[in-house]
Amino acid sequence: MVFLALVAVEATFFAAGYGSLSAAFVLLVWAIVIAFRERRRVMWKVRNRLIVTYVFIAVVPITLILALIFVAGYLLMGQTSAYLIGNALDRRGLEIEKAARLLAAESPEDRLSTAQHLTATGILDFEAFVTGDSEFRYPPNTKLEMPSPEWNDYTGLVFKDGQHYLMSFVKRGGNKALILRTLTPEDQSNLVRGLGSIQFPIPPYAQVPGPHRKLHVGDEDVIYRPAVGSVAPAYNLLDSELTSFFSVQIAGWNRPNSQLPLPGILTTRPSALLGVISSTAIGSDLALYAFYIVAALLGVAWIVSIYIGVSMTRRLTGAVHDLYEGTTHIAQGDLIHRIPVAGHDQLAELCRSFNHMSEQLGQFVVVTREKERLQSEISIASEVQTRLFPLCPPPCRTIEMLGVCHAASSVSGDYYDYFACAHGEVALALGDVAGKGISAALLMASIQSIMRTQLSAGGAVSTTSATVDRLNRLLYANTSPEKYATFFFGLYNEENRSLTYTNAGHLPPLLIQRDGYRFLDVTGSVIGAFPSLVYEEQTLPMDPGDLLVAYTDGITEPENAYGEDFGAIRLADVIMRHRGAPMTAIVARVLEAVRAWSVSPEQADDMTLMIVRSLA
Repeated sequence: MVFLALVAVEATFFAAGYGSLSAAFVLLVWAIVIAFRERRRVMWKVRNRLIVTYVFIAVVPITLILALIFVAGYLLMGQTSAYLIGNALDRRGLEIEKAARLLAAESPEDRLSTAQHLTATGILDFEAFVTGDSEFRYPPNTKLEMPSPEWNDYTGLVFKDGQHYLMSFVKRGGNKALILRTLTPEDQSNLVRGLGSIQFPIPPYAQVPGPHRKLHVGDEDVIYRPAVGSVAPAYNLLDSELTSFFSVQIAGWNRPNSQLPLPGILTTRPSALLGVISSTAIGSDLALYAFYIVAALLGVAWIVSIYIGVSMTRRLTGAVHDLYEGTTHIAQGDLIHRIPVAGHDQLAELCRSFNHMSEQLGQFVVVTREKERLQSEISIASEVQTRLFPLCPPPCRTIEMLGVCHAASSVSGDYYDYFACAHGEVALALGDVAGKGISAALLMASIQSIMRTQLSAGGAVSTTSATVDRLNRLLYANTSPEKYATFFFGLYNEENRSLTYTNAGHLPPLLIQRDGYRFLDVTGSVIGAFPSLVYEEQTLPMDPGDLLVAYTDGITEPENAYGEDFGAIRLADVIMRHRGAPMTAIVARVLEAVRAWSVSPEQADDMTLMIVRSLA
């Protein structure tokens, strides 16, 4: 840019006689040296190098030449068409003007024969009205009236009563002659036969109902009637329709001497225009054939060269640009952005690798966010479940209770509870829901809600078997068939120090007495799996010092290195060794023994333990 500016200044001084072009040569050499020194920085982008070179060498010159040819041809066709239409209007206007002057000059008795002669010699239907020495109408039934007295002599287009006319109004002596020749849309399109569709404008001040085309001219909208004439069929693919404008002078019948130049619309084809101005048939014009062939070959070569150049340019530089854009999107966190891939070369494989990397990153982010969301939900569920477990045992005179639950994951499917019933008894419950995770925890919460609702309400005293039966039916009706649970439920009566229980498929609780221990019986099947089951109940006394231990399979099923379960017998041995210790110490020793037995670094199942000790 600096070089061009300096050359322009030097050329200005040279034109004014203050210098010579030798300075321009020096500037040119200087610019070449600077460009050579800065070539690496200037040509760093390969895309810029190839595209700019191709555009300035090939695309710009050819495009300008073609645009110049097209504009020149279009203007030439428009001017030629306008000339033909104007010439046709002038000829017809001269015909009716000549007729009007003849009628004005004729004697009254000769006017009829003159009008008939004019009709017979080529002037088509027209209306004539002559006043002065006498009134003359042609045809006799015409209702034509003279225009406003303000009119001067006029020959040309006029718009009257929603219709275009060719009008000639002349004054000769004391006579006035008016001739109107109808110019229908069909007549308009046949002004130059074979040229195409011609539309004359309607003056802006004319009120014409119905849908019409509009064209904004100056400060007004010019109205056009729908096109009537047809355009000749295309001679070949290059013979497309062209729309051009020509100017016509049009006056209003009620607006004397109001000629207004307005644009008419012509729709034609190059072949139609050549057919009008040429005396030789289009099909036999060898020069036209040669022109079309050469133009077609040049057009095809131009299109092919542009396609090849653009394709190579985009192929060589597009991949680098797309990779740059891709890395920008990735840096901004847009991991769904993908690079378009085309072809099977090394550049395409590079783009595929980038897209695969973006996809993997996107999946990783989605998984991470989902994991964070689930972890948040599980944390909330764990906090809620923790509050569902009893915070402290109910106050009792003859027993003390302690329950613990160590979940294998954030939430547990095990259930334990103890609370005071509405009738003064103490309810003891422990269960193990099939499965793990959120679904098991939700079922555990449902069991707790049902149990507390049943036992906290007033009314008749409920037995353990009836309570478990109702729980079984409710779970079966409101859960899917694969959802079930093992359940131990007991009611402790402080008055007679007895425990009535129902064991629905749960591991047999351990009862430790002075002379040893025993396992309580199972009195029914699991709850929630079958709608109609019979549950039995048993009652046992709780002597001072007795321990009732209920547990889940997370305590007894951990395996050692040889695949042996910890088992209920080892559980009983641990509790027997520490039966006199506080219940918190007993729980700690049991969990310690289970973890020492297991070889798995992670807890496989929920470990729940509930201990009830009968006091002296």
